Amino acid sequence: MKPQFWDAACAELSGRDPVMAQIIAERGDIYLTTRGDPFQTLARSIVNQQISVKAALSVWTRVQQAAGEVSPQRLARMRTTTLRKCGLSERKAEYMKDLGKRFTSGEVDPTHWPQLDDEAIIAELVTVRGIGRWTAEMFLIFNLLRPDVLPLDDLGLIRGVEKRYREGAPVSRREVQQLGERWRPWRTVATWYLWRSLEPVPVEL
Repeated sequence: MKPQFWDAACAELSGRDPVMAQIIAERGDIYLTTRGDPFQTLARSIVNQQISVKAALSVWTRVQQAAGEVSPQRLARMRTTTLRKCGLSERKAEYMKDLGKRFTSGEVDPTHWPQLDDEAIIAELVTVRGIGRWTAEMFLIFNLLRPDVLPLDDLGLIRGVEKRYREGAPVSRREVQQLGERWRPWRTVATWYLWRSLEPVPVEL
């Protein structure tokens, strides 16, 4: 389902930024959609780190089979050795167990996120081992559908700006941040379309 803010965001971005207007016109038939359960989204983000899409899918499938149900309680109780047999490194296995424990204890609590701003949610998520700011920002975009996230550590965003705004010339994080000011309060939408300008079809993980 298309986010409620999407059409208004596209209209505003197109009206104030000719480059963004062109990208939206090229890719306007697709839009951001949410990626399911918060816990599973975060667990899968840990699995996906620093490995190929194909390898990540294989490992995730084995985790699902071993767990039966990928829930906080189940992952918190699983042995590290069992998770290692699924293809996870020892560090990632520890990260997965830490995530399960923090959800189970309530240290990470999705029920109150609707009342929190983006930075407060990021601060909560990065207490989990293996979750840094970039992963938290991806979660805000793909799970919570927050409309104004600008992930400055994302290489796809940087490359999209270089390609569409600088004719391939390198840009700094500061330059991207300054450019992003013209996209407020729809920086998520602008980021999404810059990604699509590089990779037209979203990669489903």
